Amino acid sequence: MAKKYTAQCACGSVKFEFDTDPDFVAVCHCLDCKKASGGEAATFFGVPEDDFTLTSGSPVPFHYIAESGKGLDRNYCPDCGARVFSSNLESFPGAVFVTLGSLDDPGEIAPKLEMFVKRRLAWVAPLDLPQFEGMPR
Repeated sequence: MAKKYTAQCACGSVKFEFDTDPDFVAVCHCLDCKKASGGEAATFFGVPEDDFTLTSGSPVPFHYIAESGKGLDRNYCPDCGARVFSSNLESFPGAVFVTLGSLDDPGEIAPKLEMFVKRRLAWVAPLDLPQFEGMPR
């Protein structure tokens, strides 16, 4: 039986699903997220690793050391190049961070906070959410 949330890359080769309603949903303005997303910010959320099920495809991990000095694997589709999730997060063991845009219905999950707002570009209006200069504690 399919889980509550389904997601995939741009071409549909890599697919995954999970049931957890995420409680950490962040719009992140850090420089690492800007570079990885190719945009002003990245929106992602955490789900427990044991609830995350890869249902098709073989994503390619790229191991990255963030500005924090902690490592993680950014996982991409080998066919279309879309970044779909991050795993092996040293700062968040046991979690997978899913990119909001990979969801089949991204409107089901809304951001709950903005972080690294000290890096937010001047032309971007803050959302009506809790604001954090860095990583929330």
